[in-house]
Amino acid sequence: MNGLSVVIVGGGSGFGALLAKMASEAGATAIGIIDINGQSAEAALAPARQLGLVTGFAVCDIRTGPAAHAAFKVLAEKLDRVDTLVNSAAIYPRKPILEISDADWDASNAINVKGTYHMMVAAIEHMKRQQPKAHVRGRIVNITSVDAFKAHPQNAHYAATKAAVVSLTKSMAHAVAPDGILVNSVAPAGMATEKARELGFLPELAKASPLGRGGEPHEMAEWVMMAGGPRNTYMTGENIIVSGGYIYA
Repeated sequence: MNGLSVVIVGGGSGFGALLAKMASEAGATAIGIIDINGQSAEAALAPARQLGLVTGFAVCDIRTGPAAHAAFKVLAEKLDRVDTLVNSAAIYPRKPILEISDADWDASNAINVKGTYHMMVAAIEHMKRQQPKAHVRGRIVNITSVDAFKAHPQNAHYAATKAAVVSLTKSMAHAVAPDGILVNSVAPAGMATEKARELGFLPELAKASPLGRGGEPHEMAEWVMMAGGPRNTYMTGENIIVSGGYIYA
């Protein structure tokens, strides 16, 4: 992320917070976080502040366009320039496929799909106005999931939203390619997170992977930084599957 100003949506905790830390250590000049929890966002910026980076956060419920645009504007003014947007905010509900209610569908779509869309549009409006670096005005990376490509009867509404984001990524990439904006997505498999450890998922993850283990969050984050970093000057509209062989597509 050397020399780039990065905004992470959902960066207050979990995978998003890890991305903020890794981007800071990888040479980013500025880190911004958009999150529904201001305290978490501020805490997640501590590594960037310790390195002397420009930082900022905005509290936002990304389910509505006006809120998403307002939050992005706050950070764009604070950071002066946004080179990379990472959409990491999502909810992960679990419910058997025959029991999903209208409210369940609405909640998943509102955050995982609509929220991602609103943040992309807000970023694109900003990126179109800034001068390009090596032919690129900006990069967007959406976090999807391998669940978009496999049967998932215990979490079908989540899987469906991630499949929608894969499609949305491709459509948006095509639309803004003439503007020098690259849009890609990264689809991780199960990660060996602290939550997975607490819930006892690690043996299941290890059994599902040909490599015999679940992926570490930092291994997934490396691919996000590749797609959103300065070395990516030509790839757009792609979904990068990082699954340790759990799925091939």
